[in-house]
Amino acid sequence: MNSALVLIGFAALVALLLGIAARRGKKMGMEQWAVGGRGFGWIFVFLLLAGEIYTTFTFLGASGFAYGLGAPAYYIIAYGTLAYIIAYFMLPPIWRYARDHALHSQPDFFIRKYNSQALGALVSLVDLIALIPYLVLQLTGLGIIVVAAGYGAVSKDVAVWIGAAIVTVYVMVSGIHGSAWTSVVKDILILVVVLFLGIYLPVTLYGGIGPMFEKIDAAKPGFLVFAASGQSVAWFVSTVLLTAVGFFMWPHSFVACYTAKDERVFRRNAIVLPIYQLVLLFVFFVGFAAVLQVPGLKGADTNLALFKLVTQQFSPAVVGIIGAAGVFTALVPGSLITMTAAMLLAKNVAGLVRPNATDAQHVGLAKLLVPVVMLVAVYFTLTGSATIVAMLLLGYSFVTQLFPAVIASLTPRNPATAVGVFAGILVGVAVTAILTFTKTTVGSLFPELPEVVRDLNVGIIALVANVVVMVGVSAVTRSGVEAARA
Repeated sequence: MNSALVLIGFAALVALLLGIAARRGKKMGMEQWAVGGRGFGWIFVFLLLAGEIYTTFTFLGASGFAYGLGAPAYYIIAYGTLAYIIAYFMLPPIWRYARDHALHSQPDFFIRKYNSQALGALVSLVDLIALIPYLVLQLTGLGIIVVAAGYGAVSKDVAVWIGAAIVTVYVMVSGIHGSAWTSVVKDILILVVVLFLGIYLPVTLYGGIGPMFEKIDAAKPGFLVFAASGQSVAWFVSTVLLTAVGFFMWPHSFVACYTAKDERVFRRNAIVLPIYQLVLLFVFFVGFAAVLQVPGLKGADTNLALFKLVTQQFSPAVVGIIGAAGVFTALVPGSLITMTAAMLLAKNVAGLVRPNATDAQHVGLAKLLVPVVMLVAVYFTLTGSATIVAMLLLGYSFVTQLFPAVIASLTPRNPATAVGVFAGILVGVAVTAILTFTKTTVGSLFPELPEVVRDLNVGIIALVANVVVMVGVSAVTRSGVEAARA
């Protein structure tokens, strides 16, 4: 057994023990298991929200995106920063409402705001369709990391099963407390590893970050700038906007906001998190450093750029530390996603059949559903279902469709009705699915428009359709709702 695999195994054991120990001194009822007793300070909330930044997708995908596509990767840095600005204003009222009404899930928010169980069911469905592929992504990334960093000593399937078992155990035992405590180790490791690699590799291989970009530009002219068409500046701006408004619409991020002990937590984090986002630059530097050092990676193999380079440059012990950081980027968001999916099924799906179930019954069922959710995710991970891959591409676009209704609900006089919101989300999701599966672009729909418009992210169409339908249907149904209230 090589030293890299020993370090990776040790990291997995630490995650398990830390996750289990996180429940010490707490009675794991609904309030503690799902939302941490609403007592997390700014550091824990910061780490839970940062978990959304540094996942396996970021660890592998961001470096791979920089390696394979160049300039378009910059959007990954920009959208998070914009999302935190939105969060400064949006999250405090959401937190206050969740506290005052004892909410535990994202559908709970919609049910209470719009007084509609049907709307809650639709939001639950959208959430689950988005969450399962996202969990599959974490498990897939975990397998890739363990195989690459462990020099193939452990198969992907074994790594996935072990990771799934660890997450299942500590989520059932400690709920969101386990996610919070493991995120502490994850972020310390990520900071050390990413900053080291992002500085050391460009300096050692190219003589510095500036010289690295100069050599890449000379070898691949135009690689470091946006294209005149396609993934152009217009695509960049529209993609940043869409992903920013969808950032906190992911149900596990939404619920993580319920855990704060007061609303000032969000404003402090909105100031600090954009700075933390800059750490992603160093992930990009690793991907760019690999462009000339590990040439020829194509398609999905670009995600291996980081580990191809580090296994080439470092000893197994160093590779093991890097692999350990990668393992935590899978386990922390994976635990949040698993817990959230189980909660949705227990409270908002099964709750339709058993509307009078107590919180104790809900949390008991949620714990039992944790291994069920994980088994489904493991199945799709190991079978490599093409359907899941397609669904993954839809995930972000789906949850983004919840944004207009959330914003409308935070206004002093909500202009949207439950029927309008239901129709808007349904149309937005349908348009997203149709455009994605048919590979339609704004340019193919409207070829006569200027290039700057044709390059817009196609998700803009779905979001506009959502808002138009929501406003129109709400206008028609508002009079009936007001009459019923009267």
